[in-house]
Amino acid sequence: MRHLHLLITVLVLTLTGASKAETLTMPRADRPEWLSKDGLVMAGSWESLPFRVRRDGAPGYTPTAEQLAGNRREHSDEMIQRLKALGVTFVMTHCYKGGGLKLERDSMADAVDFAERCHKAGLHVGTYTYSGAFIWETLFEEVPEAKDWVLLDEDGEPLPYGSATYRYYWNRNHPDAVEFYKKLIHFAVNDIGVDLVHLDNYARGPGYGACSTERFRKYLAETFKPEQLKLMGLESADRATPPKKDHPNAFLQHAWQDFRCRSLTDSYHEMSRYARSLRKDVLMECNPGGLRARVNPPVDHGRLLEGGEATWNEGFIGGFQNGKLQTAIPTYKLARRMDNMVFRYVRNPMQMAEAMAFNLDCLGCICWYEYGELSDYPGSHGKPLDPDTVPFVQFYRNRRELFRDTDVVADVAVLRSFPSQVFGPAEFAKLTARAVDELIAGQACFQIISDQHLAELDRYRVLVLAGCGAMSDEHAAHVRQFVEAGGRLCVTGPLATYDEWMFPREKPSLADLPTERVIRVEESDNVAKAVELALDQKPSLGLSPKAGSPGSGATEDSLLGVCVELTARGNQRFVHLVNYRGADPAKDITVRLRIPDGCRVKDVVLATPGREQDLKVAHASEGGFVTFVVPRLDIYEVAVVSVQ
Repeated sequence: MRHLHLLITVLVLTLTGASKAETLTMPRADRPEWLSKDGLVMAGSWESLPFRVRRDGAPGYTPTAEQLAGNRREHSDEMIQRLKALGVTFVMTHCYKGGGLKLERDSMADAVDFAERCHKAGLHVGTYTYSGAFIWETLFEEVPEAKDWVLLDEDGEPLPYGSATYRYYWNRNHPDAVEFYKKLIHFAVNDIGVDLVHLDNYARGPGYGACSTERFRKYLAETFKPEQLKLMGLESADRATPPKKDHPNAFLQHAWQDFRCRSLTDSYHEMSRYARSLRKDVLMECNPGGLRARVNPPVDHGRLLEGGEATWNEGFIGGFQNGKLQTAIPTYKLARRMDNMVFRYVRNPMQMAEAMAFNLDCLGCICWYEYGELSDYPGSHGKPLDPDTVPFVQFYRNRRELFRDTDVVADVAVLRSFPSQVFGPAEFAKLTARAVDELIAGQACFQIISDQHLAELDRYRVLVLAGCGAMSDEHAAHVRQFVEAGGRLCVTGPLATYDEWMFPREKPSLADLPTERVIRVEESDNVAKAVELALDQKPSLGLSPKAGSPGSGATEDSLLGVCVELTARGNQRFVHLVNYRGADPAKDITVRLRIPDGCRVKDVVLATPGREQDLKVAHASEGGFVTFVVPRLDIYEVAVVSVQ
């Protein structure tokens, strides 16, 4: 087959070892124009046909006549037109699942043909280019040396993909495996002609095999001085072995966790560099899952996401249940700070509203079309799409001027400190998560940042350091510089009392900061309230019930479950409001928005899905702020404030 020729050709490439993380994320101005112009509205069906056969209970990989017929429907021109009619702009299809080129040859050929017809129809295409696990039953027959790529656990046993024991995780840093999987990227970019490369299951790092051990030794030798190695109980790096979970030396354990995160980052970044060597404008995406309550090695989103433009969060989080707000906002916050889109399954209006407010150029995956049968989620077997989502998709597509080329306006940054989260006690991570939750509930304008972003604090007015007990001298110096330049801190828990490897300092490195620039937040205090004090009660955006409106339902409780994001483009400000309480509308919300110095407000207009006409509302300006009222918030409303 002509289109497989380059894939089967052996590629002679120079492998790189562990390298310092670098920012490979494509600047937004350099990305393909369609991304901001059309927005990414995804339909997905990315499992290769042979894998589906095995996944669905067959002992082998040969599809039935019924499965073959369904596969033809899935790849038909009729399917393409149905997806376009739904408002889809981007199709995520299959390329390679892990069973070997012989097993998946025909399915890969289907992907080439399908992508060509999608492109002709005006749809953009991404492919599931490879998984973090392979199907060893068939791959080992075709590539016997792949047995050496298996990721081994502490006992030297292969790590299976959960209950799917016919799949083993592979070592993403094994040089021969890297060579093999680069061929898949070559095929996806050059033969399928993808717009985006999807790399799945980026949540497993090095194991306990020979390759991981050798790389760990190299990492130790390059990273630590001899006296530090002795503190790990090592005479030299060349005899070290990866520590097991019960190893008593904490320093060695910390080094191992950092190495795991570096290794996963190195893998993604190497694949991104290779894909960009083939075509510089191809978008890259990996799936490490969304942010958890604490950094969970080998996944460090702060480093990993610097390798591409998108990341997956496959959870179903969302809503206001039992008095508690559940959102994917933390993932959106960090991803957008890093100019990454978040891919999520959006199955209802609330999830779409959340994406419109917080995501970058992406609504999410609105449907699954496996075997030509539309459903709202993989495995839901034809469950009908929620008809209430139709106006939200239409709104996102038709009102691109509300979303494209905008920047987040944030008063506050919350540091998600890697050494504190990974090496410190669980309490450190709990303090960070608490700060994020309280800022979300308090409708604050904030972003979540990682350690490297401390060098760019000049875009914020306040830095929240919650549970940041471990900090390097370099990062502490950035914080000090921020304060000296006029910034303020909100601090919860210990601050820089340990160095970056969790060794206690004789004196906390930031203990001498001017007290008037630092607000201490005690356990009984609310971080959002403390931030308001740090901002001198003048945040860029504030919400409150409308004054003097008895009986309107405008009480403090009416704002529970209401979240907000503030974005800007040129002379416009966009206030995105999301009501997670669903059927319980929020009424008469007073919005107070800071306007640029020397400007005056031209008008304020409200827009929402399903409303035929935008609603122009009265406004009042005073002291550098404009105030207006949103009369009713069902699920989503965006206020467009134009200044001149």
